Amino acid sequence: MSTVSAQLDNVVEKTAKLIELCLSLQEENDMLKLENQSIKVAFEASKDKNKDLEEKLKALTFARSLEGAELKNEALSEKTLDIKQKINDFVREIDKCIELLK
Repeated sequence: MSTVSAQLDNVVEKTAKLIELCLSLQEENDMLKLENQSIKVAFEASKDKNKDLEEKLKALTFARSLEGAELKNEALSEKTLDIKQKINDFVREIDKCIELLK
């Protein structure tokens, strides 16, 4: 009978250890679930921030391309004015030459 009693005590002791281990693992699982949830929230926030930054980058790139186009237009306008000025100078010189020939 004592062996049955010893075996029963052994089973009870191992059961208590398993219950303790189960509780410990459940606590760890709960903590990991909370950590996982906070990481998911942080990830979503990072995704949103990344999306906002990508939109800002697109807007900035577009603005810079427009700025570059404006600079090109200004350069073309200046060139056009220079050419018109030279043409006017040539016309005046031609008029002077015609007057001298008369």
